[in-house]
Amino acid sequence: MNAVENIAYEDSRKIKKLLLAIAQSVPFSPNIKKLSERLGINRTFLINAIKLLNRADLVMELFKPTKGVGALTKPEKLYLNNTNLIFALDKKQAEVDTLRETFFANQMKHIHEIHLAEKGDFLINKKYTFEIGGKNKPTKQIKGVENGFVVRDDMEVGGLNIIPLYLFGFMY
Repeated sequence: MNAVENIAYEDSRKIKKLLLAIAQSVPFSPNIKKLSERLGINRTFLINAIKLLNRADLVMELFKPTKGVGALTKPEKLYLNNTNLIFALDKKQAEVDTLRETFFANQMKHIHEIHLAEKGDFLINKKYTFEIGGKNKPTKQIKGVENGFVVRDDMEVGGLNIIPLYLFGFMY
């Protein structure tokens, strides 16, 4: 990163601390002010560091689908880019719900536009709403949502608006 982005060694250490802070609480809803105070860096540097981590495919920035300057501000949530990073950076944080959501988002982001949904977890291509969960995940969170789907882990066959999570692994 130093050669490409012209970042000082001290700043690269701060970015590493930021990545570890994100890893310790994924999915991470950043409070830029508190985080910048905690890490001892200014707001502008912090937002740029998050953008760098996103471009390096270490984190995923997720926003609600907005137009205008809203998309240029801080992300609503940060996920580590993939489940391997969760285990590598902080094994204790490897909660099954986080792993499911990270896996789903990672598989979808390469070929689809992904946002946070008002109801459910993710909004894909500003049209399809997905709620991610285990094999007993109810459909109540997406009730009444047009093009709403529940993605369940630990199941082999879906039906109606219920899709097994593993099938999204074929999309990459």
